[in-house]
Amino acid sequence: MSAISDQHYIDKILQGETNSFAVLVDRYKDMIFTLALKMVKNREEAEEVAQDTFIKIYSSLNKFKGDSKFSTWIYKIAYNTCLDRLKKNKKEDLNISIDEFSAHLIKTMDNALSALEDKERKQTIQNCLNLLPSDENFLLTLFYFEDQSLEEIGKIMNINANNVKVKLFRSRQKLAVILKKQLEPEIVACYERER
Repeated sequence: MSAISDQHYIDKILQGETNSFAVLVDRYKDMIFTLALKMVKNREEAEEVAQDTFIKIYSSLNKFKGDSKFSTWIYKIAYNTCLDRLKKNKKEDLNISIDEFSAHLIKTMDNALSALEDKERKQTIQNCLNLLPSDENFLLTLFYFEDQSLEEIGKIMNINANNVKVKLFRSRQKLAVILKKQLEPEIVACYERER
C-alpha cells in the first residue's frame, strides 16, 4: 500500500476529484470481495455485493468522520451489504450443535493444524470456514486473517467488544468441530495420544 493515507484521497474526492476514488477501490477491492465471498458464498453474488459496497462507500463518503479507521468503516458497510443480500436470499446455513464442543477439542485442533504445512493449513482452514454460518465465517476472517481488534470487529458488526469475544469463542468451537471432522483422523489421534 502506498504511504499516502486514505484520508488524502477522501479529501480529494470530496473536493470534486472523483477519479481519486479509483485509488481507494484498488486498495480495498480484494479485501471487500474476499469478505463478501465468505458471507454470501457465491462468486457472482460476492462481486455484486462488492460493487454495491463501493457504490455505498462513494455515496456516503462525506459521512466518514474519521472516528474509526477507514478500513473499519468500509468493513462495516461491506458487512451490512452482505447481510442485506443474505436476507434477500434467505439462505439456510449449516448449523452445528454446541453440545459437541470442548476446550480439549480446540487444543486438539490447534495441535493438528500445527502439523500441517502452512499453505495446506490455510486451505484447510478456508474450506472449513466456508462451512460455518456467514456471520461466524466473517468474524473469524476479520480476527485471524485481517488482524482486526475486538473493538474494530464490534464497530463493524454493531455489537460490543464483549459480545465479539463470546461470538469469537463459539465460532472457534464450531470451527474446531468441523476441523476435527475434516482433518485426517490419524493426525488428530497422534496428538490425542500426546496429551
